[in-house]
Amino acid sequence: MALKTADRADEATAIYERAVKANPTSGLAEHNLAGAYLGDQRFSESKAATVRAFAKGLDAPETWLIHGRALQGLDDFDGAEDAYRQAIARRYNYSDAHAELAQLIWMRTESVQESLEKLNAALAVQTIDAPLSTVKSRFLEYAGDQAGAMTALADPLSVWRPDPNVLVSAAHLTVKSDPSLALSYAEKALELAPISAPAKTALCQVYLGIGRADEAMRIAEELCRSWPLDQYPVALLGTAWRMLGDPRYRQLYDYGRLVRPWALETPAGWKNLESFLADLATNLRSRQQLRGHPIGQSLRQGAQAGLSLARSDDPVIAAFFKAIDAPIRSYIAILAEVDDILGRRAGTGYRFAGAWSALLRPGGFHVNHLHPQGWISSACHIDLPPAIDEGHQGWLQFGEPGLQTSPPLAAEHFVKPRVGQMVLFPSYMWHGTVPFGGDKSRLTVAFDLLPG
Repeated sequence: MALKTADRADEATAIYERAVKANPTSGLAEHNLAGAYLGDQRFSESKAATVRAFAKGLDAPETWLIHGRALQGLDDFDGAEDAYRQAIARRYNYSDAHAELAQLIWMRTESVQESLEKLNAALAVQTIDAPLSTVKSRFLEYAGDQAGAMTALADPLSVWRPDPNVLVSAAHLTVKSDPSLALSYAEKALELAPISAPAKTALCQVYLGIGRADEAMRIAEELCRSWPLDQYPVALLGTAWRMLGDPRYRQLYDYGRLVRPWALETPAGWKNLESFLADLATNLRSRQQLRGHPIGQSLRQGAQAGLSLARSDDPVIAAFFKAIDAPIRSYIAILAEVDDILGRRAGTGYRFAGAWSALLRPGGFHVNHLHPQGWISSACHIDLPPAIDEGHQGWLQFGEPGLQTSPPLAAEHFVKPRVGQMVLFPSYMWHGTVPFGGDKSRLTVAFDLLPG
């Protein structure tokens, strides 16, 4: 656990493997190993470890949750859905399992009613359940029902001492429509949980939303000191600096140096880049088996599919990861030239924190967001609609915060997508895409990197 906290996941996994060997009859040891494999996106190994845990007598809902996530990572959606239901059957109000089940059903059906069936049944048993209500509220927010999201919090907000996480969610939902109410929610959350990072973050967000940038900066600086690897406090601090006219903002958002497009080279085995990208597009489209956007992610009007480097025995996917290696190393070398928040983490290597493909339908877009658990993020364009040649449709945009600010802050930098071009940028940067029209889709690969 200490190694995981220190971002040394490989060493932590090796210790979990030793624990299984030292305790060959322990289902719990297998459960811990399964969780470690899952964190590394080693889905097949995670699934195998949960199966061994079950065979050794462990039947915990937490193990069923890991089992479901591993199956979902392997695109076994029927199996994953059953596993989440098994977890809920063992603990009817298991909020993490409800969140996964609702999201999976939503991504498969885009039906709010079907997605919330089990969750609503659990809330019917116990109406004031803060974790379940928070899960429902978050789901409805991302399904486009803002009013329903707030209604879902009504019962847990009505108690004398509300759960701080419920107050955080309420502050987030009301900062635009009722800033004074949002401020009261955030202040109450921090009063009840004075060392809570989510509560401090919520208050910082509200301060930005009501134009109190100096107070937001103070909290963001504290969050950066306490959680130096989390990119969200960096984004909050940068937003406060921009609102205050602080020159440090321009160092953090140095678009000319830090937002870099790279043209991919043709991988070995293909006669030209066009033929490789055509094969890659066919491969990626075949993986898009879901319909709805993930809950808690930036994508709208489209779907997402995971890509695991550990599963890159597919020659097309393996070739893609090889093709992006040289540009990534060149970019890291650029970062290392400056002793700043990015350059201080630059070494000689890197590792993937996650990779996925995104398919946007006409009218689709990515809301402005950032990647809090990353270091370097990317967007690699594989197949693009003709609409990108009309204005900024489908373009990448940078600088516009994905939260309420007073005054509003507009996007500052745009990058026109080009087929076969990868754009690398810091994970803390606010970014999104402009909606596009026409009748063609937009296909990309994205990933987050951490220092190796």
